[in-house]
Amino acid sequence: MTVIDVNEADFETEVVQRSAEVPVVVDFWAPWCAPCRQLGPVLEKAANARDGEVVLAKIDTDENPQIAIRCDVQGIPAVKAFRDGNVVAQFVGVQSPAQVEAFFDGLVPSTTQLLLDAGDEQSLRKVVEKEPANVDANFGLAQLHYRAGDPDAALERLRNVAGSFRADGLASRIELERSNGDRPRIAEAFAKLDEGDVETGLDILLEELAAAAGGDKERLRKAIVAVLDELGVEHPLARESRRRLASALY
Repeated sequence: MTVIDVNEADFETEVVQRSAEVPVVVDFWAPWCAPCRQLGPVLEKAANARDGEVVLAKIDTDENPQIAIRCDVQGIPAVKAFRDGNVVAQFVGVQSPAQVEAFFDGLVPSTTQLLLDAGDEQSLRKVVEKEPANVDANFGLAQLHYRAGDPDAALERLRNVAGSFRADGLASRIELERSNGDRPRIAEAFAKLDEGDVETGLDILLEELAAAAGGDKERLRKAIVAVLDELGVEHPLARESRRRLASALY
C-alpha cells in the first residue's frame, strides 16, 4: 500500500526497516489539528502519484507519543522522510501542493516529472493529456514547434501557459522576429543566445531595448526577462543585466 497507518508496535518494521527498500515519508498528525487535516490529502495525493515508489506512513501523535519523542517532533503537522533508517528531509507546517511535490520529487520523481525530464513530444503530450494546464509541458511543446519551424503552432500552445517568464519570452521572440526584419541586430541577438553566447545576446537586446518604443519595447523586455529567469537570481550576468534593464525602462 502507498498510504499506511503506523503505530508504536510496527514503526520499526514499517518505517525504519522498510525505508531500506523504498523512501518512507512520515506524516505526524493529530485529529484535532486543522492544519494536519489540510496537509494530509496533499501528502496522500503526492504519494499515490508515485505508484508505490514512496510510502506515506501516517502517525497519530496523540496515540503514539513515544514515536513523536523519538523522532524529535516539536510541532505538527511534521513531515519527515526516511531512507535507510535515517531522516533525509523534513518540514513542519502546511506547505503548498507545489512545495509538497518538490519535497517528494527530491525522494523519487513523479510520473509527470519523469515525462517532463524525457522532454520528447510524445512524453510531453502525455503530460498535457493528464494536466492540460501544465506549464512546463505546454512550454516544452511550444519550443519543439518553434524549433521545427512552426511558430504559429508554438504561439497557439503558449496560449495555454500562464505566469511563465519563459513562455512570455518565447512568444515575444516570435513576434519580434516577425515584425523586425529591418532591425537585424535583434535576429543577431537571438542567434547569439542560441549559440550559447548569452552575454553578447543579452548585451544586444538591452541596447535595442534602450532605443525601442511602443510594443517592441515591451516584447524586448519580456525576451530579456526570460533569459534572466533562466540564468537565475544569483548569476553575476543576471544581476548586472537587471540593473541595465531597469535603467533602460525607467
